Amino acid sequence: MADFEPLPASQLADQYDAVIIGSGGTGLAAAIQAHELGLDVAVLEKEAELGGNTNRASSGMNAAETNVQLHHGVIDNVADFFHETYKDGGKLNDKDMLGYFVYHSAPAIDWLADHDIKLTDITITGGMSRKRTHRPASMAPIGGFLVKSLLRVAKEEEIPVFNHTKVTKLIKDGDRVSGVEVDANGTSKTIAAKAVILATGGFGASKEYMKRFRPDLLDYKTTNQPGATGDGLKLAEDLGAELMQMNLIQVHPTVQQDNPHVYLIGEAVRGEGAILVNGEGKRFVNELNTRKIVSNAITALPEHSAYLILDQGIRDHVKAIEFYDKVGLVVHGDTLEDLAKNINVDPSNLKQTVATWNEAVKSGNDAEFNRTTGMDRGIEKPGFFAIHIAPAIHYTMGGIHINTKTEVLDGNGDVIKGLYAAGEVAGGLHGNNRVGGNSIAETIIFGRQAGQQVALYSQTLK
Repeated sequence: MADFEPLPASQLADQYDAVIIGSGGTGLAAAIQAHELGLDVAVLEKEAELGGNTNRASSGMNAAETNVQLHHGVIDNVADFFHETYKDGGKLNDKDMLGYFVYHSAPAIDWLADHDIKLTDITITGGMSRKRTHRPASMAPIGGFLVKSLLRVAKEEEIPVFNHTKVTKLIKDGDRVSGVEVDANGTSKTIAAKAVILATGGFGASKEYMKRFRPDLLDYKTTNQPGATGDGLKLAEDLGAELMQMNLIQVHPTVQQDNPHVYLIGEAVRGEGAILVNGEGKRFVNELNTRKIVSNAITALPEHSAYLILDQGIRDHVKAIEFYDKVGLVVHGDTLEDLAKNINVDPSNLKQTVATWNEAVKSGNDAEFNRTTGMDRGIEKPGFFAIHIAPAIHYTMGGIHINTKTEVLDGNGDVIKGLYAAGEVAGGLHGNNRVGGNSIAETIIFGRQAGQQVALYSQTLK
């Protein structure tokens, strides 16, 4: 985020109306919303880089019944969005949270547009029946686009954002949270606040939490940025907050991990028409089933990995592939035979697999695996490309127990006054499987809600 300069710790004030911990989509949306409702806010980020895991999001932001969908001829309804997400989450989603989420998805798209953050293109992700994944017209990966855009708004509105500022403790005054202790570049400081919003992200890069809740995943690589260590969970737990569904961790099916740096290959690649093949060059799963099902299918293969197969036509619809290619993740072939040789699969098998798939696209009937989405185009336009993928830890569905107002709850179900949590740090919304495109939607929808609720709460303290 070269054009946004975070403030040095020396400029931290002694008090704010609201302190927001974390500078990803959730934290920035909460800060902007609270600031526009008249609050004096500050955003604190422990890492050097702003944006957290949001920077790594690639597909888009799900919403139903939007004007953008109608411009693309897609007629959707919020009830379908609810039921599909509920089913995809194994019916373990908190229904109240899910209801709030789907009904506030279209207003969130409008809110972004009001800030000149326009998501005017749509695609589809696994587990959804319609195109409801909104992204910029440039088809750029949503995460970096969103962080950059929200930081632009923060700059215009003069919202202070600090990096290298780690919150080490939440302070209580009687029965309410009244501030934070921070370590700012090695200097300790106490900041008073009427309310604190935890927007610290999940624990996908925390060996400690994996060991505690999912020891079976300890050796898995992660798509998360190194700062996703569950700091917000620790802060909340120290105050008696309840953690929920902590064993529900999403493994993302398509992650390139042959290099030291792990790269998530976004769902939009499959949403725009790519297929998955095994070591024999054959399909083995409905590529747009839920992430859980697709991940398990890949893990069950003898090689525990697979190849995404696509052509120039698909590549033209997913700009992220240019980046994947630039960093050396994409294998090329002038023809399918070339490609097959370059990835060591049987050329006749791959040709047959693609021919069968192209027929399925033409007829609209995938007899092999009953795929019904991401079939706008076949794989026939030279050149041809492959990306080697395998599952990796991606998202933590569990987290702090909150209600629909983003208020943090303790083990008795009582509200911890003055403490709010939103985004991946909070549990309950996604059930046992998060749908692609729903996490970015969650950051904006519940980030805004946290900003609004903090504004209401601070009025009661005057």
